[in-house]
Amino acid sequence: MPDLNFELHDKQLQIFNSKARLKVCAAGRRGGKTFLSAITLLIEGLKNENEHGYKLSDKRVFYVAPTFDQGKRIIWDLIKDLGKEVIQSTLENQAIITLINGRKIEIKGADRPDTLRGVGLSYVVLDEYAFMKPDAWEKILRPTLTDVMGSALFIGTPEGKNHFYDLYMQAANDETSTMEAFTFCSMDNPTIDPTEIEEARRTLPSAIFRQEYEASFTASGGMVFTDDMIQYMDDEPDEGTWYVAVDPSGYADLEQVTSSGNTDECAIACVKVGPYGWYIGDIFHGKWGVRETATKVLRAAQQYKALKVGIEGGSLKNAMMPYLNDEMMRLRTYPSIDAVTHGSKKKTDRIIWALQGRFEHGRIWFRKGAEYVRPLESQLIDFPNPLAHDDLIDALAYIDQVAQTDWEPDPDDGIEEWEEDGFDLINPITGY
Repeated sequence: MPDLNFELHDKQLQIFNSKARLKVCAAGRRGGKTFLSAITLLIEGLKNENEHGYKLSDKRVFYVAPTFDQGKRIIWDLIKDLGKEVIQSTLENQAIITLINGRKIEIKGADRPDTLRGVGLSYVVLDEYAFMKPDAWEKILRPTLTDVMGSALFIGTPEGKNHFYDLYMQAANDETSTMEAFTFCSMDNPTIDPTEIEEARRTLPSAIFRQEYEASFTASGGMVFTDDMIQYMDDEPDEGTWYVAVDPSGYADLEQVTSSGNTDECAIACVKVGPYGWYIGDIFHGKWGVRETATKVLRAAQQYKALKVGIEGGSLKNAMMPYLNDEMMRLRTYPSIDAVTHGSKKKTDRIIWALQGRFEHGRIWFRKGAEYVRPLESQLIDFPNPLAHDDLIDALAYIDQVAQTDWEPDPDDGIEEWEEDGFDLINPITGY
């Protein structure tokens, strides 16, 4: 058999070498996803037996695009060029390639579901899965892989938070080796001139850039928070007091006590409050067991010398408290712990009340370069889309209930004018 030598850049190689049966890849434009797909199809088609020991001579390999014409336009010429040494014949009108081992690679369109039925597959690439109906995979293609434990690659640019996002999150949270999630940005492709990326960043709306170039699952939210509200500090301000607020959305080892779904994360917001507003030092987040969560909360309080720790009340707080008491004794850290609640407000209204005014008045600051910045920005821009996660901003909003702010009105804020006009100013920082 002729030798096939392909060069893959680091991100392509990482995805190609993954042993997961189902690989879900959010890819930016021009990152090299079509090249990776073509190579994967050729390699899979040349296998006579898979890693599970099944013979594949009567099994086909599919490349599925949203439409047949789109699929043929995207990959047909490329795969013929890359595979010319191992291709026996082609059927141009039907877009079928027969390889030198007799196996076939076919281009298909998800808009023609009848053409996907009736054959056994060993591998399928679903390109731009966000633009397909999920039934194409769930009801038609998935069963065709069963008898040989076949595999699939889902790859494409995100389109909001739809079924592709759901599948990506399922893969990201999969604790077995069955699924694996990847983010494949445009800038991961070393052949793209970085100045071209920066030009796109400068000229495109930020939400479009994040989706198309950074492969971010940007959802269409309610525009409560916008990019121009986000500001950064290089250094921690001298004045202020540290507070910690916790949204224990779920515990990895106590799923039964939460009704929020198993993809939610615990979030621990560490914020310094002073006359400038809020400086967000860190927001630790992840899917932890209840004891580990308690340890992380106490470590955060210890690290930032927090005056108070606020934890969302209810069964999740109650589940954590015995471990918190143990950890406080072990770490010899005894912060004041308060229960914070939604009160009489809906969750969305509480978050808006606590954060929107502060963002609009420029009184929330991000720590420049912090790891929490990207996920927090994404959640803020998506809010209040019900399909998007809001764990980080939920924890951040609870700081409003925990913090005791020392603040003097700035004449530039117009506080005196509000009072003269007869407004009863409840909170000068939020503007309500």
